[in-house]
Amino acid sequence: MNDCIFCKIAAGEIPCTSVFEDERALAFRDINPQAPVHVLVIPRKHYKNLTALDASDHDLMRHLLHVANVVAIEEGIAMDGYRVAVNCGLQGGQVVQHVHFHVLGGRQLSGELG
Repeated sequence: MNDCIFCKIAAGEIPCTSVFEDERALAFRDINPQAPVHVLVIPRKHYKNLTALDASDHDLMRHLLHVANVVAIEEGIAMDGYRVAVNCGLQGGQVVQHVHFHVLGGRQLSGELG
């Protein structure tokens, strides 16, 4: 997508502080962190949101979760705990219309999700 900021970041057109990258995914520090560690994990291919993924994308979803886990380990938050969150759509709080996972940790996170 020509106007998608995350597509531009994935293409190297906009700089980021990358913490992981491969041919399918990119992980980089959020510019407005909500925790001491706040990394975004995105697919390089554009998907508007989580709903845009289907059964043919299972391998990509598995890979993105794997990257989130690798990031947590490399950032030193895996042992104490961390959160992986995905916002989907307007009512779900999604701001950038490119599916992305938030990896948050480095402090006690508030809120009970289940």
